[in-house]
Amino acid sequence: MSTISKVAERAGVSRTTVSHVINHADRVSKSLRERVEKAIAELGYSPNPQAQSLRTGRTNTVAMLIPDIRNPFYPELVKTAQSEFEAVGLDMLIFNTDVPGGHSQEHGHEYLRQIRHRRVDALIVGDFALHGMHDTLIGIDIPTVFIGDLPNRAVDNVKLDDHGGGYLMGEYLARKGHRRVAYVTGPTSFREAMERAEGFEKGLADNGAPPLADLRFTGSYLPPSGVEAVAWLLERHSDPLPSAIFFANYLMAAGALATFHDLGIVVPRDIAVAVFEDLPQLEYVRPRLTRVGNSPAGLAREATRMLLERLSGAYAGEPRTVVVPSFLHPFDTA
Repeated sequence: MSTISKVAERAGVSRTTVSHVINHADRVSKSLRERVEKAIAELGYSPNPQAQSLRTGRTNTVAMLIPDIRNPFYPELVKTAQSEFEAVGLDMLIFNTDVPGGHSQEHGHEYLRQIRHRRVDALIVGDFALHGMHDTLIGIDIPTVFIGDLPNRAVDNVKLDDHGGGYLMGEYLARKGHRRVAYVTGPTSFREAMERAEGFEKGLADNGAPPLADLRFTGSYLPPSGVEAVAWLLERHSDPLPSAIFFANYLMAAGALATFHDLGIVVPRDIAVAVFEDLPQLEYVRPRLTRVGNSPAGLAREATRMLLERLSGAYAGEPRTVVVPSFLHPFDTA
């Protein structure tokens, strides 16, 4: 088995020089560094990560908390962040708070305890993983970025322009001539859900289509809400149906699309469907849905950029908030 001593012997340098090349390459001249790197490659030497951690005080690991690994938004978020960190030699630990049995707040507290105990270098939190627990981030002692709406601004924060995205969709549907538009919101306890709703209704109103209160349905962000919304439409608003319906996320839209299909309601002939979400999977959904938002990848890249600035020391100031813009992707289905 290769050791640091064998690398030093092969390169004709001291063990200290090899250690500097591995941990502090900037302290070693180019010629020495090249000799050591050649010896490492020839011997197939791989540094012991536990020993490195003891020497440097770094684990080279970033933790990420997500609320629901089944939601297609979060695997895309994780994949992008993992790629960004891997490019600079950092590993990731993933903690999913919505495990079977519920109790997401208990899991969130426990995972934060584990994260502190394992001494990871940094943390990314995916919005609802700590829903109702934002104050747990006050005074956290590792660089942390929160993705989503963070009222207390305890740590760096990347959020989507939910109000602006909602406005873009309301404006678009009104200008397309829709006057009776149904809207399925997220939970009223979620601030970003209400920002989407307020932006959407303002976009309608500013463009000649005042929103109708009786066409607003409160959903849960989960597929059954889409099924329930269709039942609500058919029970209360079927004669005639609204010309369009806007869902605050894709999971609810997916539930509704399946139900429309099963009932013989044709999209967009009988009702147009639009959605607040910009997932790669939507490229393969038919009929094509008019959508608004920004990709999970875009949010993840911004979050990793901010975190790496903290880790490198490039930024050490007060917590920052970056608002990522929403973009509209129109299709004939709306």
